[in-house]
Amino acid sequence: MYTIQEVCEKTGLSPHTLRYYEKEGLLTGVSRSRGGFRQYSDEDLEGLGLICCLKNTGMSLQEIARFVQLTHEGEHTLKQRVELLREHRESVIARMDEMQRYLDKVTWKLDFFSGKLKEYEERRDKVRSDE
Repeated sequence: MYTIQEVCEKTGLSPHTLRYYEKEGLLTGVSRSRGGFRQYSDEDLEGLGLICCLKNTGMSLQEIARFVQLTHEGEHTLKQRVELLREHRESVIARMDEMQRYLDKVTWKLDFFSGKLKEYEERRDKVRSDE
């Protein structure tokens, strides 16, 4: 079992975020100590890993909560979960393709201006050497 502080150190999430995820139904079943302190399991950490993955790849917290809810409803929701993840994967791929196009343009501009800078420095150095 892990304390909230240990989970924060392992995940990079803040205590506020962990509490928020629990309140919003993204992280369910977190146990409590006799003193009422949250105690996180390895399973909770695994769940947080999936939550962070989905969130960082653009899935909304509402969609993640829906996925978690479906998971808790049992195997009869497998088809819905697969479809949800399939749609999300397609969305991630589309955004990656878009980002690749942007990266290609930035790279082209960098090469272009790097060439211009080299020409400028060569002209400047030639002028200095002629003086």
